Amino acid sequence: MLRTATHTAQIVTVEFADGTQSRFHSIWLRDNALDPDTRAPGNGQRLITIGDIPVDTTISAAEMEEGDLRVTFQPENKTVTFPADWLAAHSYDRTQSAEFGRLAPGITTWAQGIEAPAGDWAQVHSNPTAKRNWLAAVAEYGFAKLTNGPTEPESLLQVADLFGYVRETNYGPYFEVRTEVNPTNLAFTGLGLQAHTDNPYRDPVPTLQILYCLENSAEGGESIVVDGFRAAEKLRDQNPEGFALLTGYPARFEYKGEDGVCLRSRRPMIELSPDGELIGIRFNNRSSAPFVDIPFDQMEAYYAAYRQLGAIIDDPAMGVSFKLEPGESFIVDNTRVLHARLGYSGAGSRWLQGCYADKDGLLSTLAAMDAPQPEAAE
Repeated sequence: MLRTATHTAQIVTVEFADGTQSRFHSIWLRDNALDPDTRAPGNGQRLITIGDIPVDTTISAAEMEEGDLRVTFQPENKTVTFPADWLAAHSYDRTQSAEFGRLAPGITTWAQGIEAPAGDWAQVHSNPTAKRNWLAAVAEYGFAKLTNGPTEPESLLQVADLFGYVRETNYGPYFEVRTEVNPTNLAFTGLGLQAHTDNPYRDPVPTLQILYCLENSAEGGESIVVDGFRAAEKLRDQNPEGFALLTGYPARFEYKGEDGVCLRSRRPMIELSPDGELIGIRFNNRSSAPFVDIPFDQMEAYYAAYRQLGAIIDDPAMGVSFKLEPGESFIVDNTRVLHARLGYSGAGSRWLQGCYADKDGLLSTLAAMDAPQPEAAE
């Protein structure tokens, strides 16, 4: 609810019930008008272009109406009501953080000692609250487990169905991670893997990865996850100049391991939005191509920062480890969380299936579940 509303021809100033104030420009208010001529009632999409708004748009009246804001625009002589809670939620008249490499709101970084967030298969599939909490954990922490699932092949596709769609790649809808101890074929080895993000050679990368365990009778082979955002924070605090190098110059990644496929990307190892927010990590030594976009006089410092980031990621104190049992799976935000596997030996086998999906589907499902529901008609 609003307490007061004043205006000039170009700016409306409102005071909310809690005493805070916000200013809104006439062009911004007109562009975001909520009337059915500006926004489609069914889906909220805008029905006008910026060119449809008069260049000389001004405000001729702005007054409170039952605690909300009622504005009249000229030269259209158009009157629109803006709910007070909508204005509060969309206020841009605030101090914008300028911290270089800051985290987005709602992100919690972590290291060794955190208990892996987890959901139960039956609960997540049948209970909206359990599903919502599982999705929220992925959004906040970048990973979560799912336990007590079936052990039939392709069960991982049902995990993706919880929030979106499988992203098919040259590897198919899903891929096999099937390794045997004492193998007859050296392709099926139990070697460990350094923590990495998958497919950094794609642009865009698959933003979610699901790994689902069907068999795991071998000793060892624990899965490890590392928060790339926490690693980036550590580098930023320990070596600001090195952090600036890894964010300021693109690395190169490449994959051409099969006929007809040659994937390449040119992106920073640590990616920031234009206003300095941390939005992505790409780290995979096996897929790195020669770095050719760093100036000659910065290359040694760049490699020093790269080495330092790798040492942070490899630090055992950074990783959370767990051994997947048959019917268990985990999902990672592939733009943030690196995953690794310890080596293993002895008798037995290890069979996982993996697939990719997109984070926008998960965040959309979560946002829809969190959105206020319309009141039922009486």
